[in-house]
Amino acid sequence: MFQGSMVALVTPMHADGTIDKAAWQRLVDFQLQQGTTAIIVAGSTGECCTLTLAEQHELIKITVKQLAGKIPVIAGTGTYCTASTIERTKAAMELGVDACLLTTPYYNRPTQEGLFLHYQAIANAVPIPLILYNVPARTSCDLLPETVVRLAAFSNIIGIKEATGNLDRFAELYDMLQNKMDIYSGNDPNCCDLMLQGGKGVISITTNIAPAQMYAMAQAALQGNEQLARSLDAKLQSLHNVQGLEANPIPIKWMMQRLGLIEAGMRLPLTPLSSQYEEAVLAAMHQAGLQVK
Repeated sequence: MFQGSMVALVTPMHADGTIDKAAWQRLVDFQLQQGTTAIIVAGSTGECCTLTLAEQHELIKITVKQLAGKIPVIAGTGTYCTASTIERTKAAMELGVDACLLTTPYYNRPTQEGLFLHYQAIANAVPIPLILYNVPARTSCDLLPETVVRLAAFSNIIGIKEATGNLDRFAELYDMLQNKMDIYSGNDPNCCDLMLQGGKGVISITTNIAPAQMYAMAQAALQGNEQLARSLDAKLQSLHNVQGLEANPIPIKWMMQRLGLIEAGMRLPLTPLSSQYEEAVLAAMHQAGLQVK
């Protein structure tokens, strides 16, 4: 249903932390024009944890209206509370999104049975395509393959964003699911490998600054053109790798500001990129051929 290079879009902000809606609309147009196949609103890269619910809904409304069905809009609606996740997911559906991305509950560290019941409750309550999101580095909660297979029984749970960065985990999932659910990479550095091995796409940070390049790489990988896909991916690795120097979206926002795409605004508790990393990030941008202002 969803495939290719999908962007976890940053939320542009002014210096005072207020949302720059004009910049948001420019970014949406930029992604559409460069081939990106879906836009994720209020994901981790979008600083979802510091956006109010009203702000998230406003961004969804703007995006759905602006794109008018040209490419899918996916909303991040997962929380550590099943009831609030259902409420947020229903609201996003009513606002016209095409799917919702549901991170595993963070902080409260549920059991695998708790995770199954959490997602079961959401799937039964909200008839919209749902994408699971497993990112243990952020949540201290790992959605194990056997639980994912159980969840594949629900017709509206259509995919999983697997962000462990572990290709062995992907291979295990792929074999166990038997095409009952799509798998998307949530880890840019090895997303090419994942797609070449049967994954359907990537929900990407790097696509914020290199959408055309990510689109071309993803298409080559999905079409099985390994030589081309790896050649294109090699040019992107420098961008992928510096994303981990500080917490996402700190590095990507700094790069976007240097490219003139956004202002430097960010909300606490996140802070701008530490000066000690600026040289390395700038070098990565030059290595990838980006025209830095």
